[in-house]
Amino acid sequence: MFGKRRKRGRHSANRGTAPEVEVDLDIPEVGPYDSEHAPDDGLNRLDLGSVLLPVPEGAQLQVEMDQAGAVRAVHLLTPVGQLTISAFAAPKTDRLWPEVGAELIAQLKGDGFRINRENGQWGEEITARNNEVYLRFVGVDGPRWMLRGVAAAPSEQQAEQAGYALYELVKHTVVVRGEQPMPVRTPLPIELPEAIARHIAAQQQG
Repeated sequence: MFGKRRKRGRHSANRGTAPEVEVDLDIPEVGPYDSEHAPDDGLNRLDLGSVLLPVPEGAQLQVEMDQAGAVRAVHLLTPVGQLTISAFAAPKTDRLWPEVGAELIAQLKGDGFRINRENGQWGEEITARNNEVYLRFVGVDGPRWMLRGVAAAPSEQQAEQAGYALYELVKHTVVVRGEQPMPVRTPLPIELPEAIARHIAAQQQG
C-alpha cells in the first residue's frame, strides 16, 4: 500500500550530459491515505474527525450511537448495500489486521456464517454469508492505524456491487490518526459535522 513513487530528474546544469537521478518520494500510490499524504484531488470528503470519507452519490448516512451518546459508527446506506468504515489505533511496527481478521473469522463462524478468505488489493479479505446477509471485510494496516471496511448486502448479486463500492470508498478514504498515544485497537474517535449533529439532536428531542 505504501509504495514509493519514483520521479526522474536531471541536474539543471549540464542538462545534456548529467546522469538521471532517482528520487524516492514517500507518497502512497493508492489509498486509504494517512492524513500526512492526503491527495490534493479535489474530491469532496465528509469530515468525521478521524476519517475523511468520499460519500458515494445518493448514499444516506446512518449514525450509530452508544448508550453514553457518543458516536459508535457511521454507516453509508447505498442502493446496493450498507458500507461502513472504521479506524483503530495500531502498533507502530506490527500489523494488526491479520490478528483482527482471524478473530473476526472465529466470531462469524460461531454465529453460523459461511466464510471465505480471499486475496484482495490490500491483502486478505473476508467474505461471510448466511441466509439473510452477505458481508465483505477489508482491512488495511497504515502508520499507527488500521482501517476496516465492511460491505453488507441482502443478496449475492448486490454483494458483488457492494464490494466494488466498498473498494472505491476505501481507496479514497483519508485517516487522521493524530499524535496522541492510544492503546492498540482503540477506535479512533468519530466527530460529526455540526449540521449533522444538530439534526440528530433535534430528532432525539422530538
